[in-house]
Amino acid sequence: MDTTIWLTQEAYARLREEYDYLTTEGRETISKRIGAARDEGDLSENAGYHAAREEQGQMELRIRQLKSILDSAEVGEAGHSDDIIRPGTTVTVAYDGDEDDTDTFLLGSREMLILEESTNTQVYSPQSPMGAALLGHQVGDDVTYLAPNGREISITVLDIAGFPA
Repeated sequence: MDTTIWLTQEAYARLREEYDYLTTEGRETISKRIGAARDEGDLSENAGYHAAREEQGQMELRIRQLKSILDSAEVGEAGHSDDIIRPGTTVTVAYDGDEDDTDTFLLGSREMLILEESTNTQVYSPQSPMGAALLGHQVGDDVTYLAPNGREISITVLDIAGFPA
């Protein structure tokens, strides 16, 4: 399975900035907090020390997550106006041809939404069953894909827009 994570240049830059901060200044800051808490004495009852160590663990987890994202990122432009579904486009589909049962989502990765942190946009991966089936299609195309539960689902492409929609 393709593990490429599709990002806009802006999202990539923002994630890179966060990674660079956490691996330098962030690590230094937490190290100093742990050292100061350790100097307070008995570590078994030192809440400040335990909180700082927990924060360090969370930060190191985020660093590994960011590194994985950045290492597998494919950077491109947000949205295209050529009416073909590709990563970075917002797609509206109707399920089983019922235009009252629709869904609009970004075909990409959640990291693309960094540009709008408060967005409620749904995101489907291009590697997901529906995302993979939709790639390369146009408005009006009927697409069928196999859901993870084994059910065959039919959708019709109603609209394709650049991101953000």
